[in-house]
Amino acid sequence: MKKPPSSPVVDPTLFLLASAAGASVANVYYAQPLLERLADAFRMDAAMAGLVVAATQVGSVLALLILLPLADRRERRGLLLLQLGLLALSLLWLAAARGSVSLLVGMLLVGLFGTACTQALITCTAAMAAPAVRGRHVGTVQGGVFVGLLLARVVSGTVAAGLGWRAVYAGSAVLIAALGMLLWRCLPPMPVAQARIHQRGVMASMWRLLCADATLRERGVLALLLFAGLNLFWSAASLALSVPPLSWSTTGIGALGLAGLAGALLAGRVGRWMDHGHARAVSVAALLLMLVAWLPLLQLPVSLGWLLLGIVLLDLGGQALHVSNQALVLRAAEPVHGQLIALYMLFYAVGSGMGAAAGPALQAHVGWTGVCIAGAGVALLACLWWGAARWRRAAAVRCH
Repeated sequence: MKKPPSSPVVDPTLFLLASAAGASVANVYYAQPLLERLADAFRMDAAMAGLVVAATQVGSVLALLILLPLADRRERRGLLLLQLGLLALSLLWLAAARGSVSLLVGMLLVGLFGTACTQALITCTAAMAAPAVRGRHVGTVQGGVFVGLLLARVVSGTVAAGLGWRAVYAGSAVLIAALGMLLWRCLPPMPVAQARIHQRGVMASMWRLLCADATLRERGVLALLLFAGLNLFWSAASLALSVPPLSWSTTGIGALGLAGLAGALLAGRVGRWMDHGHARAVSVAALLLMLVAWLPLLQLPVSLGWLLLGIVLLDLGGQALHVSNQALVLRAAEPVHGQLIALYMLFYAVGSGMGAAAGPALQAHVGWTGVCIAGAGVALLACLWWGAARWRRAAAVRCH
């Protein structure tokens, strides 16, 4: 079957794709500032309330394993619109939940379809973009994802304070439905050239792809370490900031994430650098920023200024590395983009879970200094992994 031609992505469409990606991923994180409200509303204890966030993460992993690979086997625009519709219905289910079981099912569905839509939008962007600008376009949409991550906690906390937590999910359902209608009008049909195969065949194909693609393995481990470090910081910082002498509110802690907006603004620029062959320079700069960032972060709670500087450096480095990772991974043939993103994001999910679990434990047992030492250690490990991968590639070239 002849490969369908790539359709140019014009700027308004690119902005729409980035906006939809940010709105989709935000649904996965809206619950984090609302846990206390949800526990009160559904008479859950602290342990049970923790399952709310866990349910969304389970949904995210299922999306990466089951739904995202469908992008390589189904017409992409139709599949994306179907998933956006199911996400809107899941949000309405969640807004109407009356019991803890219904709440957890809703969270799982929102994690499932929110993650699927986010990554499907990136896959569609890569499929439509010409190779010469693919890195920039993917970087722009990834910047939308990053903005969604940063604003989710602030938006949910603010809306819930004024209108209640149900309004967060009802309003998001309306937004997702509106974005879906706009995408239906703006996106061209995107048929795929690959023949349909069963799910077992997809899993086997993903395993073979992981074994064969050295870039995916190298960048996947970097993603694992990257998001382990980011989630280590944010999960521990929320505890450190909420107790004396700072005693910040949940809204204030969420608003602190806005300091990372510089990373989102950098995303498109990183994509352009990748398109011009500066992958090595971007990777080195990003890894060093993530390592150096832990020095000003160590000043908490002495100086708010140093804390803000550390957050900016950490998010700048993290966003630059994440965009460069995806740009390199997506240089492979278009028919496997969905599987590549799914595999890459599995590394992301594992790293995020490890960091989120380790941060509070470290803060409770060894304090903020121990958290910063661990975070710097993770960043140093990422630097060493990248250096070792470069050495292996150079050695392989010399052998040939």
